[in-house]
Amino acid sequence: MRKLTYYVACTLDGFIGDPHGDASTMFQFMDEEYAAFMNAEYPDTIPTAFRDAFGLAGVPNKRFDTVIQGLGSYRLALDAGVTSPYAHLREIVASRSLAESPDPNVELVAGDLVGRVRALKAEDGGLGIWLCGGAQVAGELADEIDELVIKSYPQVYGSGMPMFATGFGVRDFELQDVRSFGNGVVVRAYARKR
Repeated sequence: MRKLTYYVACTLDGFIGDPHGDASTMFQFMDEEYAAFMNAEYPDTIPTAFRDAFGLAGVPNKRFDTVIQGLGSYRLALDAGVTSPYAHLREIVASRSLAESPDPNVELVAGDLVGRVRALKAEDGGLGIWLCGGAQVAGELADEIDELVIKSYPQVYGSGMPMFATGFGVRDFELQDVRSFGNGVVVRAYARKR
């Protein structure tokens, strides 16, 4: 069974973006030490357009072969003129408003996202599935998430887009690993307690 991993950046108070979804203030923490960690441990999460610059051209996927994101996250790429931001992965975008995919590598899911994720998880072989973001998508898939990898940045927003836009429901996870960096970023990995 393949795992669904919510690999996400957030503030100390649990927001993945400001009230409009903008998380650009977190980019200031990308220093050499932290970038080296991300390139070594999570190279699949680097957008295709930046893989050459980070020395990842031709590097095989390590953890993920599929990415799932909401339209809000995907819209950042579309607004920059990029229709397949993670062309090195199978891309799935949850959207009820896009009528057709702007790229052959991007599959749109307008209906049963949970069913689609369960089908992906049941596929034989392959690497994991990366839930890239969108508070709404994370909320919809909260019960399907097997692993959380939270990159906590040393900022407090006070309000904004939460990690999960969902109703109340307790879901327990078990700490697997913690890494801290000189820039104040802490990366925590948790496995779902089932």
